Amino acid sequence: MVATVMSGKLLSDELNEEMKVEIIKLKEKGLVPGLVVVLVGEDPASQTYVKNKEKRAKKLGIHSVIERYPETISELELLRVIDRLNKDEHFHGILVQLPLPKHIDSTKVLDAINPAKDVDGFHPINMGKLFIGQPDRIPCTPYGIMKLLQRYDIEVTGKNAVIIGRSNIVGKPMAQLLLMKNATVTIAHSKTKDLAELASKADILVVAVGRGHMVTKEFIKPGAVVIDVGMNRDENGKLIGDVKSDEVQEVAGYLTPVPKGVGPMTITMLMYQTIESAKATLTSQSKL
Repeated sequence: MVATVMSGKLLSDELNEEMKVEIIKLKEKGLVPGLVVVLVGEDPASQTYVKNKEKRAKKLGIHSVIERYPETISELELLRVIDRLNKDEHFHGILVQLPLPKHIDSTKVLDAINPAKDVDGFHPINMGKLFIGQPDRIPCTPYGIMKLLQRYDIEVTGKNAVIIGRSNIVGKPMAQLLLMKNATVTIAHSKTKDLAELASKADILVVAVGRGHMVTKEFIKPGAVVIDVGMNRDENGKLIGDVKSDEVQEVAGYLTPVPKGVGPMTITMLMYQTIESAKATLTSQSKL
């Protein structure tokens, strides 16, 4: 058996075309979706991520702005920036690129974003809505994974799902989204005993630990759906996932590649939620 490749790149391209049409319709109503990214400091990885987001937004027709600030900006100054952007009607989505400098409390900054403009889905109000089963803005990576499962007609109801990783960005919201689709969900982590044995019982395995090639074929139930969220560099600088794909693909039924798997879907869902935020302003105006 060779696993079916779940291409996030192909699905992303399909959704991009749909979003372009949606944006044209909004512009005909006089509304241009707007996304502003706040970038603090000169972190090379952050610079690359932000550039990719800006490129995607402009390709779709989203009004995209990057506001750059020096690493020396104070927490109070940054909070004032967020307050100004919250009030700016040109922007329907606000994204603060992480990590922030150590002297700034990231939680405080993210909490200051208007939940309606929180297109990353990390605000406590949006997290709370997700965990009571009333999702609004959803963390983009888990959201993209759910779209991939849907695209490949993978039934979630009644399946045994194991998630390796317990972050607020991927692990915990991923568990809730699968639970809402009636999967039986286990969250595993660095303290989990007999991790490979636990993972080998999963019909759906989501790996988000940030350790290159940690998951080998011993972790995989024959025919399982394996979602690799990892983005790591090997000793040669090559981009690799958390899953050792060359051997896992011989056991799994479905497998996301790295790159062109989960990554493209994360940015796609960011753009999707920016458009949804813009559409919500039309709805609220019609009620006035």
